[in-house]
Amino acid sequence: MMVSAFIFYLFAVTAVVAGFMVVISKNPVHSVLWLILTFLAASGLFVTLGAEFVAMLLIIVYVGAVAVLFLFVVMMLDVDFAELKGELARLMPLGLAIGVVMLLQLGMAFGNWAQADGAAALRVAPVIEGVDNTTAIGLLVYDQYLYLFQASGLILLVAMIGAILLTLRHRKDVKRQNVLSQMYRRPEDQMKLVDVKPGQGL
Repeated sequence: MMVSAFIFYLFAVTAVVAGFMVVISKNPVHSVLWLILTFLAASGLFVTLGAEFVAMLLIIVYVGAVAVLFLFVVMMLDVDFAELKGELARLMPLGLAIGVVMLLQLGMAFGNWAQADGAAALRVAPVIEGVDNTTAIGLLVYDQYLYLFQASGLILLVAMIGAILLTLRHRKDVKRQNVLSQMYRRPEDQMKLVDVKPGQGL
């Protein structure tokens, strides 16, 4: 067996097993840790495909930000595991039915699998002499698909603002800082000069 094939099967089996453990783990913290392992295995698969830039993005964005954020949120939340197990038991038939349908779809897809002539000789992406992978992605994104890239950024910005507005809660029992009132304060309204006579005191 070639070394590249061994590495591919190692990362592929790790990703499948870790993804399965994400679903069946009873502890949410363990599920997040298995999810991090799944992301790392998927990034290894991207490296084997020659897409090292996408692999580093997967590690930095998903493992370094999203998965760690999930881990902190899960650890800080006061989760009632007994109630959670009750909900899982109630929804178990629906989950099993969806799983059976997905397995049937995968069986139909792999049962009708056919490889075209000469497909093994095709590469994933054309190789440009003198241009590495990151430079090629930059030229493609910021040249041919610049407007679509900017539109996706605006969509993410709107989604972030909407998530903040939907989860924003104003509590009346919490003292908050009013920046405008601090900026518009006048010294004559806040200070008072008192002419104290000698011997009288305040």
